[in-house]
Amino acid sequence: MTDQVVVVMPAYNAARTLETTYQDLPHELIREIILVDDGSQDGTIEIARRLGLTVFVHDRNYGYGANQKTCYLEALKTPARVIVMVHPDYQYDPKLLPQIIQPILEGRADIVLGSRMIGVSALRQGMPWWKYSSNRALTAAENVVFKLRLSEYHTGYRAYSRDLLESVNFQANSDGFIFDQELIAQAVACRMRFAEVPCSARYFPEASTASFADSLEYGIQILVLLVRYLLDRTNILPSPMFASLKSRYRQA
Repeated sequence: MTDQVVVVMPAYNAARTLETTYQDLPHELIREIILVDDGSQDGTIEIARRLGLTVFVHDRNYGYGANQKTCYLEALKTPARVIVMVHPDYQYDPKLLPQIIQPILEGRADIVLGSRMIGVSALRQGMPWWKYSSNRALTAAENVVFKLRLSEYHTGYRAYSRDLLESVNFQANSDGFIFDQELIAQAVACRMRFAEVPCSARYFPEASTASFADSLEYGIQILVLLVRYLLDRTNILPSPMFASLKSRYRQA
């Protein structure tokens, strides 16, 4: 199994939490850990190299989505069957990795989301009420548009199959935080299979937590994305963003 799983860490100023995150990973299941540093101003790079991670460094801060693009491009250069995104800020529990990868390894899913809305209430875990309310409202809207019944779309703990990342045009996505939801929309468009597992989260100063203003902007971007998706699905305004790359290859 160790040849099948690669962990990617999109990192930005994660020096305080990186080693703790690393130590809690089940290393016996992992082939390689790839960390992409997006212009950190602390000791993230030095710690990552000391821990023996495979490190790639952006020359400046390009954004969360741009960081993930590098993560997945580098992960796809390995023979891994499963690519797991683990945030190095220790907000999500690295010990849950076996549950995250299982549906993909068993051939039941192409994308697995660690949901904070299953099990112990996210509010009890410390999620701000306004973030919880917006999460639930946006998830309901996405379920209607995508015709799914997921409990949460906005988690940062995700596992992808190689087939999914080779099929969706993730390089066409935003360099910002909306990248995650664009990738989900692409996965839906490519008829990928979804699964969820319960996931707890921690809320503390070192964990990445968007402000109210950032969350408001993010919510508006999601609504725009849903409109773009619907326009593409109804052929009113088709977008190459939602086309399967593998379909293109077959047509060529």
